[in-house]
Amino acid sequence: MREPGGHRDDRLSLAGAFVWAALHYWLTVFPRVALELRHWRGSATRIADPSLRQLALLSLAKRGNIEGAAAFATFVPWRARRSVIRALVAFQASYNYADTLAEQPSDDPVGNARHLHLALLAALDPSGSSADDAQRMAERVDGDYLAEMIAACETASWQLPSYRAVAATACRAAERIVAFQSLSLGQAGELESWAGSQGPASAGFAWWEVAAAAGSSLPVHALIAAAASPELSAQDVAAIETAYFPRIGALHSLLDSLVDEEEDAATGQLGLLGCYPSRQDASDGLQELAAGSLKAACELPSGADHALVVTAMACSYLAAPEAWAGGVDVVTRQVRASLGPLARPMLVVFKLRRLANRSRPAPFAAAVADQARPAAVVGAETRGGDARAA
Repeated sequence: MREPGGHRDDRLSLAGAFVWAALHYWLTVFPRVALELRHWRGSATRIADPSLRQLALLSLAKRGNIEGAAAFATFVPWRARRSVIRALVAFQASYNYADTLAEQPSDDPVGNARHLHLALLAALDPSGSSADDAQRMAERVDGDYLAEMIAACETASWQLPSYRAVAATACRAAERIVAFQSLSLGQAGELESWAGSQGPASAGFAWWEVAAAAGSSLPVHALIAAAASPELSAQDVAAIETAYFPRIGALHSLLDSLVDEEEDAATGQLGLLGCYPSRQDASDGLQELAAGSLKAACELPSGADHALVVTAMACSYLAAPEAWAGGVDVVTRQVRASLGPLARPMLVVFKLRRLANRSRPAPFAAAVADQARPAAVVGAETRGGDARAA
């Protein structure tokens, strides 16, 4: 497939693909996502511990990355779409919840984060060596809520015709998430050392770009969606992994770091964007990642679909007001310039979406209005990324 470019026919083709994808998402995917979120909010309200109940509801409020995960389902066969949506929503909601819990005070933050995020590995590989420990841990956390999400992702994933072909690769991506989420809370240098040990895949990338990619859930989302195809080959799976780790995953997480830069600085969280030697280096680095991500996406089987998802993901971050604040707006402009002709209409869509969300009450304000806000969650409510940097 040709890269998104400047020819008129290319632009018309891309515009048509964008309109088609948007219609299918809003008409066939988004309503199912809303139903899944309603189910998980109902489950969260039944958590006995009031602090955990509040944290679970707050993690579900991070709808943006859950809806973004479900965007991959837009392109899967109709007969598999329900299972793909269920698996994607359950996995990302589990990630949001584990991340929120890991941010709470702990005597052993590294070990605590590792044990919590092992739930993601159990959701993808119930027969794995850590699955039983993760399931028991999930039950100890809140009774049934996290364990139910793990089971939902597991069941829905294994209903897909080619999930067996992607399971090992998806688990490898989840293992990277576990490593990132725990080591990012450890001693300085541990995450850098781990990122440098990731072998040939990390060649040519800075350590913080590899670390950022490790925290991204996009590789898992792409693999679950790909498993809906009965004709998926081992070569297809390998190509998806190579495209999404580290290049596309790094772009995803570093854009999240861009919009969270001020908050990360205020709360002492690791801000991977700040690892670049200068703001100009950050601009150049993300511009290169954006251009390379689009190229890598286009070269995949069904490359146009992946390119649309990558562009939409990037624009969802660039539409945030924080992305245009002084100090990071130069990075935003260079990334936008690398995203091709679809960036402008997509940015308009995401900005309108943000305005619409601000103009109505929180979707489950009534469900949490009677809960006393625990002191431990101060600062957690506003975090919106996959991870501290993803």
